[in-house]
Amino acid sequence: MADRLTVTLHELVAELDIYADAYLQRVHGVSFNLFELLNVLVERAPIDISGLARCLRVTKAAVSKRLPALEADGWVKTTPGQGRQIMIAPTEKTLSLVQHAGGELEAHFAEMLADPRLAPGADAVESELLNRHLTALTQIVIEKGTPA
Repeated sequence: MADRLTVTLHELVAELDIYADAYLQRVHGVSFNLFELLNVLVERAPIDISGLARCLRVTKAAVSKRLPALEADGWVKTTPGQGRQIMIAPTEKTLSLVQHAGGELEAHFAEMLADPRLAPGADAVESELLNRHLTALTQIVIEKGTPA
């Protein structure tokens, strides 16, 4: 474990990703990588390839390359947009997975936050409040942009 907040946050995210991936593979037969893509799609749909790539922090080529398999597997449906634009939307299969698996993961993480080892003698970490703080921090970092 690191002594620096920025490194500790990266370590935490990496461990949460590993946990979520193992859980999703075992219980739902999908990777966390796929779940993350589908979750973003559910939150932002309909969205074009560029928008989805931006949200996932990957290239448009990476999304374009993956799209045919996602559509063939019944996770997404595509429709033509303006010009060469392709719009992507979730299917019922995706909506169901994101709702169920997402709720299960949230419950597991909330249980971890209630572990008394986090704050001996104090109240447990409240997941909704933590999420609001992290969301606000994320927005602040985005607004600051790239350091000079």
